[in-house]
Amino acid sequence: MRSLLTLTALAFLAAHAVAADPVAADQFAGLQKVIRPSADEDRWATIGWHTSLWEARKVAAKEGKPIVLWEMDGHPLGCT
Repeated sequence: MRSLLTLTALAFLAAHAVAADPVAADQFAGLQKVIRPSADEDRWATIGWHTSLWEARKVAAKEGKPIVLWEMDGHPLGCT
């Protein structure tokens, strides 16, 4: 019963959803500048991340550094 109510509510919300106005071409560059992270906000991307825990362990042991494990569940293109 609960899932039926949830599905009904989702269907109702989807039916009444209104699309946002499209972004005008002359506004796009300004919006992109505001949305894109600054160099200070994107510093995690400068880290040499390893995709192999074993390789990360070997490098961490060699350099005397800790390991940060960043793990997500779900589909890689839409983590849940």
